[in-house]
Amino acid sequence: MREILAPILSKLNQLKPLEPADKEAFLKMPCRIKEVDSGQVLIDEGIRTVNCIGLLSGFAYSHQILQDGKRQIISVHIPGDFPDLKSAILGKACDTLQMLSPGRIALFNMADVQRLLTERPAIQTALWRETLVTTSIVGEWLTNVGRRDARGRISHHLCEFAVRLRFAGLLEGNAYEFPLTQEQIADATGLTVVHVNRTLQDLRRAGVIRTKRRAVQIVDWQRLVQLSDFSPRYLHGKSEMRQGDRPDQ
Repeated sequence: MREILAPILSKLNQLKPLEPADKEAFLKMPCRIKEVDSGQVLIDEGIRTVNCIGLLSGFAYSHQILQDGKRQIISVHIPGDFPDLKSAILGKACDTLQMLSPGRIALFNMADVQRLLTERPAIQTALWRETLVTTSIVGEWLTNVGRRDARGRISHHLCEFAVRLRFAGLLEGNAYEFPLTQEQIADATGLTVVHVNRTLQDLRRAGVIRTKRRAVQIVDWQRLVQLSDFSPRYLHGKSEMRQGDRPDQ
């Protein structure tokens, strides 16, 4: 169990350094490990929930569906995240949580989580910071959709994902798996699929990125940062990263 829960414990320890007793208490908390498939819905918007989900492997996303069937992707989650923490605390899912890839999740009963937070204030602080960082990311996504052009929106997502993977210790070099399809990128950026395709082609022709299926290689990090007006400050990562730094440094 210790090895399985390592991604979550590592994320908590980054948000708030934990004492050995805090880590031991977290590892002893009852949970159920579940393998999940790509596309699997973990929780539907509006459904009452008594569990808190920890993402152990794979990628997931939160989204809402409008009455006309259009989808808005609100956030993307990586291993170590608690993607539905606000829903678990409020008792009802605020949006739909769905897997982008095959993965593994841990299901914690919210009553057990609440008890742990009362007994271990450091873990409570870590989860509170997790919630605040998530809110900060949502704010940046709002700015992205509302004020950046197509190249800026897509470039910003590519930068953010690289830096988040780096903070989580999941980035090797300057290439990574970007789990969103072009249709999903469109739903995250408020663009059409055609516009997304053309923009990615422009970035490839300019020598900024290379792509192969869902693999992305950042060739010119400085240019990508410039196009997106990207700064990692809103991610509040443990390690310092200045605006001009490469994600693999």
